[in-house]
Amino acid sequence: MGLIAWLVAIYAVICAVAYFGNRAFMYFPDPIRIAPADIGLDDVEEVEIAAGEGVRLIAWYAPAKQDKPIILYFHGNGSNAAERAVRIETMRRDDYGVLYVNNRGYGGSSGKPTEKKKVADAIAAYDYLTALGVSRGKVVVYGESLGSGQAIRLAAERPVTAVVLESPLTSTVDVGRSTYFWLPLDWLITDKYSNEDNIRFVTAPVLVLHGEQDATIPVEMGLRVYRAANEPKQIELFLRGGHVDFFEDGAWEKTQDFLASLSK
Repeated sequence: MGLIAWLVAIYAVICAVAYFGNRAFMYFPDPIRIAPADIGLDDVEEVEIAAGEGVRLIAWYAPAKQDKPIILYFHGNGSNAAERAVRIETMRRDDYGVLYVNNRGYGGSSGKPTEKKKVADAIAAYDYLTALGVSRGKVVVYGESLGSGQAIRLAAERPVTAVVLESPLTSTVDVGRSTYFWLPLDWLITDKYSNEDNIRFVTAPVLVLHGEQDATIPVEMGLRVYRAANEPKQIELFLRGGHVDFFEDGAWEKTQDFLASLSK
């Protein structure tokens, strides 16, 4: 076999590995199940949400106080509720409700994550809240990093008060191109999370939060998602912010200000 034939064969093998294994490079689930009380969140309840195919999602739930909204929180590709306990406690301290959903394979939830299933699970979590009697006008969808894809797709299909996107990507194809520019990623990546396109179908107010030093999802992607969003919308950039390290450095205060402005 000639050199060109060998190179073509190697390239084909790489493409096959990328196609059949791309989810292994996208999701990094921590399956350990930790109860809220085990880390000091005594007013937060662990609940189970029934999803499709017999899957049970483990979520952390606390109702809102003082007529505040409830934050329906979707995490990134390597996080879970226990790792975001400080954020949950911060939201609770300010009387916001929280429903933090551990995606399939994360934090004790069963099943394996895919984009299609995660979107269906986001809708199941929303329906869980409304079945509890939570008003649709009191649900704020919060999507962190890869979770921005769930937040956007849910907000395009269900009425919500607002959408908050922390470090959103334009698409996983765009993220992958920064490293694997020599591969036909449009054909190889199965879970594309095309936020820049999908956000055009969202009519709720949108807040984008992004760190200018983000080395995982460049700030330009957050700007592109913001530009594609419908009005009303707002963007807050954090000069020294990295990927998801600025929540306690002003992002939550900006989020509260944004939500308060919607009720004026």
